[in-house]
Amino acid sequence: MNKALFLDRDGIINVDHGYVYKIEEFEFMPNIFELCKIANDKGYLIVVITNQSGIGRGRYSENDFHILSKWMVEQFLKQGIKIAEVFYCPHHPEKAFNHYLKQCNCRKPAPGLINQAVKKYNIDVNNSIFIGDKPSDMHAAQAGNIKTKVFFSENIHENYPFDVITIDDLAEISSIF
Repeated sequence: MNKALFLDRDGIINVDHGYVYKIEEFEFMPNIFELCKIANDKGYLIVVITNQSGIGRGRYSENDFHILSKWMVEQFLKQGIKIAEVFYCPHHPEKAFNHYLKQCNCRKPAPGLINQAVKKYNIDVNNSIFIGDKPSDMHAAQAGNIKTKVFFSENIHENYPFDVITIDDLAEISSIF
């Protein structure tokens, strides 16, 4: 079985400017390349798990998202880091159009995207890590049975009914690998 580092995108990989879909608006978070390089070197698959309701809300298209994701993965490759896959949910239960307007099992806090990745890549959730910056990330990781959950926040400290490590600098995470 494989171990994985699951990463939320907006707020973990890139600065969350709200509905980021253009390359020129994409700003990598400090220390994200260093963190992912350590993970790759230690044998972790890197899997991105991201809600992208901007698609369903009509702010950008799935094609726009795929263009940005391809570019982002290429930037990691230039740093010697392989991202296994970017899993995304374009839905929203209340604020979306057409077929995107629905309650689904892939939108975090539901674990659908995590479950897809676990099945596709034969991932051992007991030896995997999820890093996110929103409560929905932590709840999705818990529902997906990911053992190590890391909440990244500069000022919000949530109380969870399960174990969560809280950090305020992505450089801190390297100590748990």
